[in-house]
Amino acid sequence: MTIRAREVFDIEIEGLRRTRDSLGASFTEAVGMILDCTSKGGILVVSGVGKNLHIAEKMSAIFSSTGTRSIVLNPVQAMHGDLGMVSAKDILLALSFSGESDEVLRLIPAIRRHGLKVISMTGKPGSSLAEMSDVHIEIPCGKEACPFGMAPTNSTTATMAMGDALAMVLIDAQKFAIEEYAMNHPAGAIGRALVMKVTDVMRTGARLAKVAPDATVMATLMAMTAAKAGSAVVADADGRLKGIFTDGDFRRIMSEGHEDVLSAPVSRYMTASPMFVRDDVYAAELLKIFERRRIDDLPVCDAEGRVVGLVDIQDLPKMKVL
Repeated sequence: MTIRAREVFDIEIEGLRRTRDSLGASFTEAVGMILDCTSKGGILVVSGVGKNLHIAEKMSAIFSSTGTRSIVLNPVQAMHGDLGMVSAKDILLALSFSGESDEVLRLIPAIRRHGLKVISMTGKPGSSLAEMSDVHIEIPCGKEACPFGMAPTNSTTATMAMGDALAMVLIDAQKFAIEEYAMNHPAGAIGRALVMKVTDVMRTGARLAKVAPDATVMATLMAMTAAKAGSAVVADADGRLKGIFTDGDFRRIMSEGHEDVLSAPVSRYMTASPMFVRDDVYAAELLKIFERRRIDDLPVCDAEGRVVGLVDIQDLPKMKVL
């Protein structure tokens, strides 16, 4: 069973490689057409039939959430009144791997009468749909993973990836900002991470262990215990960050056999000039830092470098940010 499953993965990975390597002038032209459309207030209309209708729904959702206004048009319903959803300033992205889907082919002349330009994605450059389009993007992914060569597998994966590529390129071209993404995606862990700021998740007051550089290691441990924290920030008399001391640091120095550890100043063993974040960053930036630096605790400072809080990675799931 796993051998066959791996074979499916191999077929689709190869299909993605072939499709990636085919990227060229037609992709660039399609991006330009979409940008021209949206800059004039138009909408990207995505259509397909069968499995490609599901792909169209996914593509349209990605476009819409990342700054390219988009709707899905069912080609069957379009011929029974839904063409009223589109206007001459819009553009159609038609999906059909064979390029011969009757429902999609019947849609094109009707779309043309409404004044829309057409971009198509098919696996056959000489297909009817490709010939009827202003721009054709080929999906040269090769054979399906289905043993009968019938069920859309490799082709739908590659088509979806091409849609993702379009959406991500459009993000860059339109300079779509993370704040705009947050406006479109306010719910769920992603939305919370984008809307919430570090001040919403950091520890302050009694939950923040903060000590002076000359505090002993014992006093620092006591402050950590009182705050129920795994670390303490070390700040000078003006509140400016000097270092951080963690329970991991304590275990390390104890294992190394240092003498009189508990009575020594914490400045001797702290991590000096640790990484910190400003108090005006979004929680999404915290996730990137924790992931990239593989740390558990992150001090938070104001514009003058004064400690105002600390973020413990263990608090993020409770805030439903992770």
